Amino acid sequence: MSLSPLDVLRRHWGYDSFREMQLPIIDSILAGNDTLGLLPTGGGKSITFQVPAMMLDGLTLVITPLISLMKDQVDNLARIGIRAVALHSGLTRAEHRLGLDRCRLGKAKLLYLSPEKLQSKTFIEELQQMQVSLIVVDEAHCISQWGYDFRPSYLRIAALRRLFSDAPVLALTASATPEVADDIMERLEFRSRTLFSKSFSRPNITYVVRHTDHKPEMILRVLRATRGCAIVYVRSRRRTRELAEILVKEGITADFYHAGLAPEDKNTKQNRWKNDEVRVMVATNAFGMGIDKPDVRTVIHADPPSSLEEYYQEAGRAGRDGLPSYAVVVTAPADKATLTRRLNESFPDKDTIRRVYELAGNFLDVAVGSGYNNLYEFNFSLFCERFRMRPPVVRNALAILSRAGYIDYVDEVTTRSRVMVVMSKHDLYSLRLDDTTDRVFQLLLRTYTGLFADYVYISEPLMASRLNITEESIYNALLSLARQHAIHYVPRKTTPYILYTTSRELPRHITLTRKVYEDQRERMAHRIEAMKRFIFSDTECRVNTMLRYFGEKPAEPCGLCDVCRSRRKTVRPTDYGALRDNILRLASQPGGHTVDYIAAQLSMQPATIIPHIRTLMDEGAIILTGNTITIAR
Repeated sequence: MSLSPLDVLRRHWGYDSFREMQLPIIDSILAGNDTLGLLPTGGGKSITFQVPAMMLDGLTLVITPLISLMKDQVDNLARIGIRAVALHSGLTRAEHRLGLDRCRLGKAKLLYLSPEKLQSKTFIEELQQMQVSLIVVDEAHCISQWGYDFRPSYLRIAALRRLFSDAPVLALTASATPEVADDIMERLEFRSRTLFSKSFSRPNITYVVRHTDHKPEMILRVLRATRGCAIVYVRSRRRTRELAEILVKEGITADFYHAGLAPEDKNTKQNRWKNDEVRVMVATNAFGMGIDKPDVRTVIHADPPSSLEEYYQEAGRAGRDGLPSYAVVVTAPADKATLTRRLNESFPDKDTIRRVYELAGNFLDVAVGSGYNNLYEFNFSLFCERFRMRPPVVRNALAILSRAGYIDYVDEVTTRSRVMVVMSKHDLYSLRLDDTTDRVFQLLLRTYTGLFADYVYISEPLMASRLNITEESIYNALLSLARQHAIHYVPRKTTPYILYTTSRELPRHITLTRKVYEDQRERMAHRIEAMKRFIFSDTECRVNTMLRYFGEKPAEPCGLCDVCRSRRKTVRPTDYGALRDNILRLASQPGGHTVDYIAAQLSMQPATIIPHIRTLMDEGAIILTGNTITIAR
């Protein structure tokens, strides 16, 4: 007797029921339908493909741009006895080969890979030897040129599905307008346009906008008025450090994060924050994707995002456990002009774009007529410095050239570490090494072949695991060996790349069509205007402004956002006074009480009393810890 989806869920995950929309999506996949799932951040997207993967014969491919997400999901699946493989740039050749062998021999049910892997003919040939039963496209909005985060590498996925014509496609995203949803299904060549959409409403999140002339002071006020873990988003790498230092000086534990950090630093910072050693992470939008921390209580935007899609994704990292949380935009009078200026920066004039294309070819020493399908490391900072060009202009010009199909600009790719032994075998015996460095060197020689002939890719995390020491110790030992001229060590680093998708053209032959330039500019202008309405208008519930943007028709205001709370008249002053007294009375009992218990004692729905609980929290009268309310002491 075959197991049902609920049987599989109970057996492997221990849950007795599915969340909203999960089972309909699973049933659609099992029926062989191409399916698009629009599930908000924290909506349980992974279950919608992991359960079918356990029910289908063969392999499920999961295409995602997030290496951290791959690693987390593979580790989480292993803990519950499900075999999965992730193929990414951080693996050695041997680990890559082992992963492919496991998939080909049927020893894995899921294979996670990045879209860039699909450009390798050798890898595609390997895949064709496997039985692929389901193709999953995570962050599917990246395939749409109308979306806010288009990635040309995603366009290769349609070719992949033609190789496995019997396998249905499941596309998943947390944020897509109706237009983007249609484009996703068209570009993935859906045979049946099956769409499941969960409301974008997150009732446990209170959306607030705070206007100020001094943002750091307002951010401090928000953090002091709330409890628990928090993220503060800014748009500048430099500001992540500056704002984190301000918070630390004011007695709030904080750290900073951005894409330019070394991989080891990123891991250390993420782990400290996830383990609650640090309360606040000040970060660019590089932080958060693939990091599943359910108890984030507050997300603050110190700079306005360029679209409601971006904002919804980032604000939605609050309250994934379903408990009351805050999403706060801290804005200054100049921000409206900043958003307008961002539109102009995002679309440099066409002559400037052609000039960037020409200079990039010169910088990379790519001759006209050559370069096709070649990948070049691109020192972005040096390029901007050498040609005296502003980084936003260069970055956006490269993005438009990518959209036009001339190049594929990949920002911030982490390259693998590599080592070559440069000392003769005879001289190695005279080395004086401390115990840790000696153990690392012996492991290096035992694990990797060909070290004396050429550079070999290595994995510091793998070596650290085998020696049961920290990655930092491995790194320091390798540096010590390099200083003694025993090896040449090139640590892994994060750098941009340019892939020429056509041979290099003369600038006058670069055509930027209306579809690539003018239409995209109009769409970005629409997104920015929607963001301005959300932030600067106080005539409509903020949640409803957002829901209408995503194509929903809300029936009534949320009752929780700052606009709704400023206008709330549902409770007469005398009634509110009595309700306030009763909440305080119940909260003052030893250990306090949960929101549900207090609501039950007052014969009211929890949603009815939550706005008044928030008001008492704002006044500092009560404290919410988890789901329990106690009196502030």
